[in-house]
Parts: sequence; structure tokens; C-alpha cells
Amino acid sequence: MKFKKLLFLFLLLIGYQTVFSQNTIDTFLTPSNSLNKKRQQTVVISEVVLASGILVGLNQLWYADYPKSDFHFINDNSEWLQMDKLGHSFSSYHLGRFGAEMLQWSGASKKNQLIYGAGLGFAFLTAVEAMDGYSSDWGASSGDIIANASGTALYVSQELLWKEQRITPKFSFHTTQYANQRPEVLGNSFTEQILKDYNGQTYWLSVNLYSFAKGSKIPKWLNLALGYGAEGMITGNRQNETQFPTLNRQRYRQFYVSFDVDLTKINTKSHFLKTLFAVLNTVKIPAPTIEMVHFNDVKVHLIYF
Repeated sequence: MKFKKLLFLFLLLIGYQTVFSQNTIDTFLTPSNSLNKKRQQTVVISEVVLASGILVGLNQLWYADYPKSDFHFINDNSEWLQMDKLGHSFSSYHLGRFGAEMLQWSGASKKNQLIYGAGLGFAFLTAVEAMDGYSSDWGASSGDIIANASGTALYVSQELLWKEQRITPKFSFHTTQYANQRPEVLGNSFTEQILKDYNGQTYWLSVNLYSFAKGSKIPKWLNLALGYGAEGMITGNRQNETQFPTLNRQRYRQFYVSFDVDLTKINTKSHFLKTLFAVLNTVKIPAPTIEMVHFNDVKVHLIYF
């Protein structure tokens, strides 16, 4: 359940960046060729204020209603068929990417972009994890911390190895029947279900084909996406589902292969569109998809969300 809070915060940050982009002029969004100290100060102050405000607000609106405890860890690695762990990695990657791109806009060096920008996601999510550790109803999760680190490592390693992002984590969602079976946990409305219903979430690794075959005739924007999802879950683990004996279902994993579009590879001179595409590039484009359940049951979707 902790990741649902993190996904909400992540979507809030995306919304903030989108609104910010829509209200700025294209020249303002053009990255600086050299270090612009005013821009760098703006980035640092904005990120510190925003992150601090969210953490304080989260503490007052969420954790204050639950009893405190000594700092402790829990083992939740078997819950939700690891969907929450993929969500942590996804959030850490994109928060770090946004942080690095904001420092790039200010003209900061590549080294500082990777150290202080890309580390933003891991630092922020680790702070949230620490707050969980002092709550008696939850607890810090070593699995979550590892997932956070993997998202940051995915971004940094690609910049060091290729100086570009060839593999991008993405997200998609469709409604399922399971939310109606337990709406207080999986969500009543569509918006709540996006955040809460792991059954409808799919996490992807979207691979840009041209970047691995430069000079070929492959469109620069064409990606091959490998996805993971899971269904049949109304509680975190199978043991807890014994309290719902009337619901006939089986928990299972899903694997997907599909095509996708890397919006950041679309050629445009508009820095407003580049910023917009960078934000939207967190979401998998609906496309024909092959689904495999346990690697032996194959389904073909004309369009999959």
C-alpha cells in the first residue's frame, strides 16, 4: 500500500511539470549552453521546497493519523506479485530523470546532473521509506530501497555507457473486475484505481530500436516494449485472501511484448514540445500486444492499454 502514496506523489510532480511547461515560453525552456547560476539556484530551491513541502504534508495528512514506533524493517517482497517493487523502480527512474534534465536546463555539468539530479528520485523515496520505518502500521522495506536504487542505476548507467537513454521504464493502465470486489482497497473511481489497482497496472521496459542499430532505416522513434503485469489480487499476499473464500480467482503473472513510441526521438525544434514529450514519455502508447501467462497461454490484443 505504500507505493500507492508514492505513485500519487509522482503523478502530482508530473502534473506540476506539465502545467509549468504550458505557461512558459519556448526560449525560456531552451537549455543553457553554460552554467547559469540563477537557473541552477531556481532548480535547487524549487526542488528542495517542493520535496520538503510534500514530505511535511505527507507526515501531517497521512502518518499523523497512525501510531509511531521505533524504526523497523518489514519484509514485503512477496506482496502484490512484486508489482509495487516495479512501481518504486519506475518512480525512482523518472524522478531522477526529471532532476537531471532540470539541471541540464540550468547548464550544470554532466557530472552534477548525474550526482545531484539523477539521485533525486532515490533520495526522495528513501526519505519516504524512512517515514514508513517509524510507523507501527508499516515499516521500511529493504526491497523497496533496492527497487529505488535500481531505478536510479538504470538511468545513470545508460548515461555513462551510451550518453543517452535507450531503455525507458513506462506505465500503462486498464480497469479490471477486481476493483469492484474490494473497492475500499483497490479504488472506487477510475482515478483511484489507477493508483490502487495493481491488477490493471502494467510496467514496461521500452527499448529504442534505432539506438542499437544506428544508421539503419528503422524509424528513430520506434520502440520494442517488454511488459510485466499481474492479476487476481485483492490482497497483498495469498495467505490474506483466505478471508475472502467466496471470491473465485487465481493470482497469476502476465508478460507482454508490444511496440511503442519514444516521444523524445520525434524531431522538433520546439523546446516546449520537447518538454511535453519528455513528460508524456512516461506512458506506454497503446498498440497491438502479445500477452503470455506463465509463458504457455498466449493472447493477442489488437490494442492494449
